[in-house]
Order: sequence, then C-alpha cells, then structure tokens
Amino acid sequence: MVRFNLGFLLNNNKIKNMHQNKLSQLSLEKLIKRRDLLKGISIGLGIVFILGISLIIYIVTNDDFKRIPFAAFIPIFALPATSAPLLANLSSLNKEIKSRNIK
Repeated sequence: MVRFNLGFLLNNNKIKNMHQNKLSQLSLEKLIKRRDLLKGISIGLGIVFILGISLIIYIVTNDDFKRIPFAAFIPIFALPATSAPLLANLSSLNKEIKSRNIK
C-alpha cells in the first residue's frame, strides 16, 4: 500500500518558513544580485505583455480577428498568472534585504 504525505499542502506556513530560511542563509550581496536579476526578468515580461496586448488590440481593430483562432491568444492572457510567483519571490527578496539593512 502506497501512502502519500500531503500535509504540506494543508500547512502553507511551513513552505513560507522554508523559503525564508533559505533567504536568510544567503549573503546580502547574493540577495541584491538575485533581486536585480528578478527585477530585470519582470520588466522584460512586462514589456512582452504590453506588446502582446497592443498586438491583440491591433488585430481586433483591423478585422483580422476572425481569421486567427482564439487559442493563439492564450499565452498572452496566461502571462500575468505565470509571472505571479516571480513577483512574489521578488517581494520576499525585497523584504529580506530591507530587514538586513535596518539592522
């Protein structure tokens, strides 16, 4: 008989604590380097999202919308949902850096 331990799904605080422990073990320089990397990635994704929305607006206003299947637009609509973990990680990095700079 196979048993699965799904207790980690019920207690999300353990996951947050594990993530905080991992961040607290990194040096301030590494935290800043990771924050800058994630900030650049989020800016790039934001630019891609704005370009995608402007492309959708262009296609809809030029009556080419009927020729293109709706499934072609799914990646553009899914981009904010896929970038949410990136922004959450960036937020936790900023909190950790701010807590270290106060001390």
